[in-house]
Amino acid sequence: MTKGLVLEGGAMRGLFTAGVIDVLLENNIRFDGGVGVSAGAAFGVNYKSHQSGRVLRYNLRFAGNPRYASWKSWRQSGNLYAANFCYHLLPEKLDKFDKETFAKDPMEFWSVSTDAATGEANYHLLPDCDYVDLEWVRASASIPFFAHPVAIGGRFYFDGGVSDSIPIKFAQQHYTKNVLVTTQPKAYRKGKDKLWLIEKIVLRKYPAVLKKIRTRSQDYNSCLNYIEDQEEAGKIFVIRPPYSLDIGTMESDKNELRRVYNIGREEMEKQLPSLKRFLKEE
Repeated sequence: MTKGLVLEGGAMRGLFTAGVIDVLLENNIRFDGGVGVSAGAAFGVNYKSHQSGRVLRYNLRFAGNPRYASWKSWRQSGNLYAANFCYHLLPEKLDKFDKETFAKDPMEFWSVSTDAATGEANYHLLPDCDYVDLEWVRASASIPFFAHPVAIGGRFYFDGGVSDSIPIKFAQQHYTKNVLVTTQPKAYRKGKDKLWLIEKIVLRKYPAVLKKIRTRSQDYNSCLNYIEDQEEAGKIFVIRPPYSLDIGTMESDKNELRRVYNIGREEMEKQLPSLKRFLKEE
């Protein structure tokens, strides 16, 4: 039996996920593999590096800092979350990411991005979180319109949420027991894309990406229906917020950041006994 951990994105809703994975770490609950999208990748790598508390710590320190995420950064660079600051300066110097522990831990960790030329999902195994791996993580979180695509190996990649917002089927192909952490409550369903008219203009160079964006709501909602069916059948275990988190994409209020993080902790602590039973079942 192999165990997989799937982490949805959602910008600062990812602090819910940070609370969940910290409780998992503190209770020594380990997985054979993990796959993260966007914030699920950016925050989730700290699970493999065993850095409980790091996600909350650096967000409390830097959220609201224009070097971290701001409309100023977007106007100047085209990236809402500053590329070099967030994905290189911060993990390499300001709040060091433990690459050595990440590399030594036997758990596999995958990031999901979207190939800008084909619109298809790219699943990249992160071996050591070196510079290139961190670029893959950045690509996973590069939301079209709010960020430029990331160039890696002569190709360009956008946010994995465009092609595979919740990669549960990918995980099921690799692991037999899968735990999914979402950042929306069970009743949530995605509405129509309010930025479509703008995206059609801004992303006209990427027709395959636009095609995916056009059906993203339907695809996402179909995935949610699949997840509920799998959950009811006992095939996956889902940890989700009990209600809408209502936190902004660039939230800087420290109380709000702690609030969402604590919801994740509380929900995971509440579900620990059930999760342990699920993971032990053959």
